[in-house]
Amino acid sequence: MASSLLLLLDDIATIMDDVAVMSKVAAKKTAGVLGDDLALNAQQVSGVQANRELPIVWRVAKGSFVNKLILVPLALFISWIAPALINPLLVIGGLFLCYEGVEKVWHTIQHKKNPHAKDDVDVAKQQLEKDAGDLKAFEDEKVKGAVRTDFILSAEIVVITLGTISLAAPFITKVSVLSLIAIAMTVGVYGLVALIVKLDDMGLYLVENKDGVAASFGQGLLSFSPILMKILSIVGTAAMFLVGGGIINHALPFLHHFTEDAAEVTSHLPAVGSIFGAVTPTLINFAIGAIAGIIVVLLVTLGKKMFAKKS
Repeated sequence: MASSLLLLLDDIATIMDDVAVMSKVAAKKTAGVLGDDLALNAQQVSGVQANRELPIVWRVAKGSFVNKLILVPLALFISWIAPALINPLLVIGGLFLCYEGVEKVWHTIQHKKNPHAKDDVDVAKQQLEKDAGDLKAFEDEKVKGAVRTDFILSAEIVVITLGTISLAAPFITKVSVLSLIAIAMTVGVYGLVALIVKLDDMGLYLVENKDGVAASFGQGLLSFSPILMKILSIVGTAAMFLVGGGIINHALPFLHHFTEDAAEVTSHLPAVGSIFGAVTPTLINFAIGAIAGIIVVLLVTLGKKMFAKKS
């Protein structure tokens, strides 16, 4: 009995050691996605009333946990019964991200072209403040969009993590690594999102309640906060193309080999080789994402027109 218990404890210690090592590798590989996730979600939850920011972040975080609660078992099941399906499903998610990126860029262009756009926004905000039902609908739409985007990014995190785990690893090790990464990424992303969206409130508190350096720091936060949100809006949209393009790039061998060859060639350029070699894969992923998004938008628009004619 004692020997069996010792063997069990030894097995558990071995598994935990494997989990620690594999989790560290997976965390490194998913760190880039964490940055994209942060930018996208901070952008998604911006534009709501100050007193509703943290509740909305919490709602999206809960949605993210549900996403991973679905994705982790699903990824394990698919990798066991039909591993060949993982990449095609991931590509579909990547194409959707590219599509949403092009849609956001298009809406921004249309917004700038419309001289009455600012007036329309002001009227809409006043109406939302008057009508609690409209405010709830606005928040629900924000949450829905953020959770939908999170689902695709979470799927990429789960698949990347799964790819770092040895095929021969015990099932309990796979479950432990995936669960650990899923929880750590969710807490990390939405903890930082909550901090970002409340920067202006922290700055206002320091200005109104403190003196000297603290008040100056608070004023700096107030000035920096809208700039940061603007930057995150741009980075969030760019991240859609980068993540979506990266998924497509890794799924199609000829594109992946082209990217590696291009990076190798540019890395040997005189003086600037190290810089160009490093940024070339990112630029190619962005280009792939943008082109794929435009193609999907054109196909969706054409499909809608054909459907409208038939109707």
